[in-house]
Amino acid sequence: MKLRRMGSDEAQVLTVPAHAILDVGTLRAILRQASRFIPEDQLHPHFYHP
Repeated sequence: MKLRRMGSDEAQVLTVPAHAILDVGTLRAILRQASRFIPEDQLHPHFYHP
């Protein structure tokens, strides 16, 4: 699925597979893509659990 962030001058699209289980590499790619638009310290809690 493609998530699009509205209200910005720059097109912000994040593609996320709609699978129940994702490979580690896929998760890294999603984090890398998302961190272009959202600071990584805000994303970190959603990707890594203590």
